[in-house]
Amino acid sequence: MKRAIVVVIDSMGCGAMPDCRDYADVPECNTLCNVAKAVNGLNAPNFYKLGLGNLGNVEGIAKNDNAIAQYGIMKETSKGKDTTTGHWEMMGLILDNPFKVYPDGFPSEIIDKFIEETKCGGILANYPASGTKVIEDFHKEHSETKFPIIYTSADSVFQIAVDIDVIPVETLYEYCRIAREILTDKYNVSRVIARPYHMVDGKPVRIGSLRRDYSVEPFKDSTCDIVVKNNGCVLGIGKIEDIFVGKGISHAIHTGGNTEGLELTLKAVKNELNLDELKCKNYNVDGYDKQFIFTNLVDTDMLYGHRNDAVGYAKAIEEIDTYLPKIMEAMTDEDLLIITADHGCDPTVKGTDHTREQVPLIIYSKNIEAGKLPEINSFDYISDRIKQWLNI
Repeated sequence: MKRAIVVVIDSMGCGAMPDCRDYADVPECNTLCNVAKAVNGLNAPNFYKLGLGNLGNVEGIAKNDNAIAQYGIMKETSKGKDTTTGHWEMMGLILDNPFKVYPDGFPSEIIDKFIEETKCGGILANYPASGTKVIEDFHKEHSETKFPIIYTSADSVFQIAVDIDVIPVETLYEYCRIAREILTDKYNVSRVIARPYHMVDGKPVRIGSLRRDYSVEPFKDSTCDIVVKNNGCVLGIGKIEDIFVGKGISHAIHTGGNTEGLELTLKAVKNELNLDELKCKNYNVDGYDKQFIFTNLVDTDMLYGHRNDAVGYAKAIEEIDTYLPKIMEAMTDEDLLIITADHGCDPTVKGTDHTREQVPLIIYSKNIEAGKLPEINSFDYISDRIKQWLNI
């Protein structure tokens, strides 16, 4: 059975896009290379074998004239530098009009409607902020008032943080569902994100496994839909189901972090997952003859990029590297592995937001010729490769 496997290392960009200044980014942003430099070199021998070092000055990963994969750099066509825009473009959905951002916080007409419809009584914060800092700053008041903490970033996101010992997580999810209904049409917000946390040793700690993303629905069928409609199984690992609002995702499993996502991806490639337990309610896919495994590894972005933690970011890349031989050894001659990113989030430059960057592309199979790929001007190149590989 033909299978395509796409692993997105969230935010591992590899150089500023020409229009980066339009997004308030500096030409020096280069997540991969700057992270490698910050730690005096990455220990990633398997990425070396695949040719990642050929894509720039990646300290610790030398250039390799005998790389075993196809390698190249993709530029983004869509307007934006966020998760939804990047993943959608990979699946053939290009945005001509960017999602709306709120650099001064959300206007009163949005907040008033949110308070009225959720009956939450009020909100805290409502400005662009680091997620870890905003919960530290407002936790005491949140505990006293039971008002949710609302914040945004340079991206099109409406984020709601609550201590789940103060407000139950199901109530948080309901707040997000209501916000998602409000933030469509003229408000055009890409994602509403549930950010649950709890107190550990007197400090607020976010709970990654309970995070949920409520994205706007794709405006047309993506490659995921096309695979399912052609008798295929699409397994989303991590936040993939949320990014596509379940559309075109026949099977899904959420993860609490990169290690779990890597383990699940490996088990999927080895056919060790019970897919019957992972079926999505909108789909009843049986007897499929092709499969698309779609994984998002979020820690690089969520835990390290946004927190300006280059050391943690480097360790995450190195952990991914250790799983590559296991995944490749488990692949059959009918499998295609694609490793890429959706945007940048350079932890070494000023600010904590995503960065407008091009992204690396590594394509490996036991049945394709290795070497440098030609210039790629759109992430939907991945869509084309998947459809070509799966013969759809």
